[in-house]
Amino acid sequence: MKLTKRIALTAAGLAAATALLGATTGYATPSDPAPRPVKAPAALKVPDGNKLTGVYPARGVQTYTCTDGAWKLLEPAATLSDKRGRTVALHSRGPVWVSTVDGSAVNAAAIANSPKTGTIPELLLQATATRGTGIFGGVSYIQRLNTTGGVAPATACTGTDQVGVQYTATYAFYKPAK
Repeated sequence: MKLTKRIALTAAGLAAATALLGATTGYATPSDPAPRPVKAPAALKVPDGNKLTGVYPARGVQTYTCTDGAWKLLEPAATLSDKRGRTVALHSRGPVWVSTVDGSAVNAAAIANSPKTGTIPELLLQATATRGTGIFGGVSYIQRLNTTGGVAPATACTGTDQVGVQYTATYAFYKPAK
């Protein structure tokens, strides 16, 4: 897939997510009730001293690019929603999560994974940077759980082909306990 097609696909995905943003202002605030605990494999346990601050289902694509005849992950592109189905964040390359509610953001790096048959692995990510004081400000850890889909094609590839594979996941965000 050419760069212009990739940009068009990314722009279309972001445009669809942006169309949902009008209804998000004022939601997912710090005054929302505490999220319910999540079930995670032991390998993805968040270290003691951190508390769960947000749990959001996500829907999007894992974009793969052909590199030396094999599919390699290029970037994710997903929207995270609140309990009412309203978009509260966008997830993209970095990986980074940006709140569409308050502009806060968190970048992270995977530090552990738990493979699942037929889907992308569940992950434990540690924050590498945060911005703002909103829902992602001060986030220390993120879990990617309940994954479905998103696996790179099993077929061979040629040239600079790209493909987006739909996936869903639940992202759980943690901050240091005070």
